Amino acid sequence: MEIRNFREMFLVELQEFVSAEEQLSGVLLRLAGAASHPSLKRALIHHRAETETQVARLETILVKHGADPKAHVDQAMQALVNETMKMLAMLKTENLRDAGLIASAQRIEHYEIAAYGTAAALAGQLNLRDEQKMLHLSLEEEKRTDVLLTQLAKGEVNRDALAA
Repeated sequence: MEIRNFREMFLVELQEFVSAEEQLSGVLLRLAGAASHPSLKRALIHHRAETETQVARLETILVKHGADPKAHVDQAMQALVNETMKMLAMLKTENLRDAGLIASAQRIEHYEIAAYGTAAALAGQLNLRDEQKMLHLSLEEEKRTDVLLTQLAKGEVNRDALAA
């Protein structure tokens, strides 16, 4: 596929990220099921609901601009999800699995933060203020999730994994 202009590049970025968010949404309940700490389980379930809302925002932007939300598959998210599942299979105790879940979830969060930050900046350069606001909203949700995961890791999960 050849991208001819900046607006098209912006839309392709969003198409790939719809795929990424859909992949994540599909796996978050499995990750929550693997978590033993109730607070981690709740955070993952809550993030799934946020992720579904974020998919809807991205699809709204794409449809508004006449782009197909299903046009691309995000291979980076595929790799992050595959690595997470492989890691879960390797960690045999609940406490270690929870610590590993947070580590993997934060790698995914950082990818999402980078993607939303980039997309919001592109929207701003295209003077698409409504789209930029929607993308910033998702960016802030991702940042809050990252902070929550850090708090869970520092406050209880990693301490329990160290003691195991």
